[in-house]
Amino acid sequence: MSMMSGSERIISNLLATRTGQELSETRSWRIGSALSGIFREKGISNIDQLVCMLDEPDQAMLSQQVVEALLNNETYFFRDRAMFAHCADHILPEIAERNAASRKLSILCAGCSTGQEAHSLAMTFLDQSARWQGWDIELVGLDVSHSAIAAARAAVYSQFEVQRGLSVAQMLTHFRETPLGWEASSELQRMTQFRVHNLLMPIPGEPKFDLILCRNVLLYFDQDTRKRALSRLLKSLNPKGWLMLGAGETISDRSLPLEQSDAAVNLYRRAE
Repeated sequence: MSMMSGSERIISNLLATRTGQELSETRSWRIGSALSGIFREKGISNIDQLVCMLDEPDQAMLSQQVVEALLNNETYFFRDRAMFAHCADHILPEIAERNAASRKLSILCAGCSTGQEAHSLAMTFLDQSARWQGWDIELVGLDVSHSAIAAARAAVYSQFEVQRGLSVAQMLTHFRETPLGWEASSELQRMTQFRVHNLLMPIPGEPKFDLILCRNVLLYFDQDTRKRALSRLLKSLNPKGWLMLGAGETISDRSLPLEQSDAAVNLYRRAE
């Protein structure tokens, strides 16, 4: 088993302090490759030099660069198709029935990265436009990464990104090709909003979300941090609202007011 150097541990602690994410010793190999761009930009060659720079005054921007470089922003459109199919066929119809009087529906994508998950949900609604006509639908994406949120708001994706998860028909229906890449349609962009937010901090406002997706985020938290993040999310989840986690993520804390609804898609329901 590889052991972290002192400098690697300092960088790991910086990430944990800012985001709650753990960079374990088994994942320490990522540090050098993740920070290589910063090394080139700063004209340095190793992590020890970077740590010395971070120790200098007025290095808040460099600290943020380091943290963002270490975050795992892996995502793609319609990631885990079974989950999106379950949403379209079961969860959304149930919410629609429950909210028939208000005709309002709110979904939160926690740890939304560069926006593909939220835009995939928006496509799901647009592809069923007759069913959702007259509804007020809110899709909110939150992520701790400033650069990821900027990309989500821009909603311009490379050829590789749009081909990863989208059919040709979906590309041509919901995106247009520009000199900068494939830009999401105005309808998609109107349906989505993105904000920088740390999941360890309270989410402003009263509980309002009918469905919260927090997939492949808790994997990087230790047990105590995971409980804190889940508690924050639950405070923003409507009574009887749904919480969907990523494959392989579990909730071991039985004190949380959650009941597992469908293990196949890692779906839970608020029990109060």
